[in-house]
Amino acid sequence: MASVPTIFEDSPFGAFDPFDVFSGVRFPDPAESVFGKHADRVMKTDVRETDKGYTLMMDLPGFKKDEISAELKDGYLTISAQKDKSREEKMEGRLIRSERSTGACSRTFYVGEGVKQEDCSASFEDGILTINVPKASALQPQTQKIAIQ
Repeated sequence: MASVPTIFEDSPFGAFDPFDVFSGVRFPDPAESVFGKHADRVMKTDVRETDKGYTLMMDLPGFKKDEISAELKDGYLTISAQKDKSREEKMEGRLIRSERSTGACSRTFYVGEGVKQEDCSASFEDGILTINVPKASALQPQTQKIAIQ
């Protein structure tokens, strides 16, 4: 379009611009599909390194302890949270507007294949999930002797 002259950077087609039909269209953003336009605020995480391991502090506002799960598999720590409107108690009156979101979200972190579930600890208080994970090098290797016959 650089070779077509324009006036004040307007389209040379004026009112008959065939591409103008897309000017007001907003295509869906995959990041907004679960928790709406506030999806970027869900599961914000701080990771701190200590001598013994790592501490993950994850913001999960609005979630209850039983709606959160943490799983360690093949060296990957996956934290998931799921909120379901059907679990909420029925309230009296007619709902005029609902802005609270439902859905599921998860994050995965690689923590090392030497980390075991029993070595990790987690707590949830005031909407903040704290998980302590030892460093893989800090774990004591378990030696199993093989009997020679």
